[in-house]
Amino acid sequence: MIHRRALLAAGALAPVAARAQGRRKSQGFYESGRTKERTVRFASRSVTLAGTLLLPLISELQYVPGVVLVAGSGPTDRDGNNALVVERIDLLKEIAELLGRHGIASLRYDKRGIGQSTLRPRDSLAAEEAFFAWDNFVADVEAAHAELLRHNEIKPYATALLGHSEGGLLSLAAGKALGKKVHALVLAATPGRKLDEIVRAQVERNAPALRGPVDHTIATILANGRVPASLPRELDLLFPPYAGPFLQKLLSFDPAAVLAEIPTACLVLQGGADRQVVPMGDVQPLIDALRTRGAPGEAIVFPQVSHNLKLVAESSDPGFVGPLAPTVAEALVKWLAQALGA
Repeated sequence: MIHRRALLAAGALAPVAARAQGRRKSQGFYESGRTKERTVRFASRSVTLAGTLLLPLISELQYVPGVVLVAGSGPTDRDGNNALVVERIDLLKEIAELLGRHGIASLRYDKRGIGQSTLRPRDSLAAEEAFFAWDNFVADVEAAHAELLRHNEIKPYATALLGHSEGGLLSLAAGKALGKKVHALVLAATPGRKLDEIVRAQVERNAPALRGPVDHTIATILANGRVPASLPRELDLLFPPYAGPFLQKLLSFDPAAVLAEIPTACLVLQGGADRQVVPMGDVQPLIDALRTRGAPGEAIVFPQVSHNLKLVAESSDPGFVGPLAPTVAEALVKWLAQALGA
């Protein structure tokens, strides 16, 4: 009787097994550039950061490389959109989707104070200053990298940081702290000079009448980490009252010197039509730093490409909208695939 029951049970399971076999996906299904999304939340220095992990479907069969995408300055969300810009930029979302189609996972996240991450405190200036400290933003990049590694689809020996603009500076600082845990760096539209020099040059080009107040403000911030009161209204966005401690470290951060110390493969991507980080003056120090290192490095400047790595139609086009420039996309995928073994 026991033997007969075992046979009956096996017979009952046979159709289920057959149906499961029929649903099994072919290898080609996974290699067709398909992706899947996973919403993530992770802790970093008393805040919770919200993000999106985008995985190529091939990760269901094998480990894949992973990249942390780090947003630029201002109120920028995980997709690369800035609340102060009307147009949808979607730079980080486009990069994530590009990488996913080519077998590379990515984690992008809302910056602290933005989107679904912990919002800024409103109770005091001191609380805001502490919340927006430079070291906290660097720690957020490190926490995002740890979250990336927490997912078992990711190759722990094939990860990268990709930072855009100010995000490139944060990636450099985090990359130095993480050391050999990070295997590649991509610096997109990232300045190679100290930011105090770049800000002064931008003001000189675009608003020379403000050069005096800007010089005074920068000197005060560098000296004591405080934004002086009664700034001209035109400088409110550039120097928010709560950003003194953050700006003190940001303005004095030397990206080329830090890059020279990091033994990590590095790619520098720069738009030739960038009006914020101007080639070649703002970028040349990074190129010079690449030459001094013993690690692989490459720098590419793309004609008619904006600060947001989009094609520009004319000199007045800010290059906010549209897809990632094809030449940038091709170079990024090719370099990362080689650096991470995708």
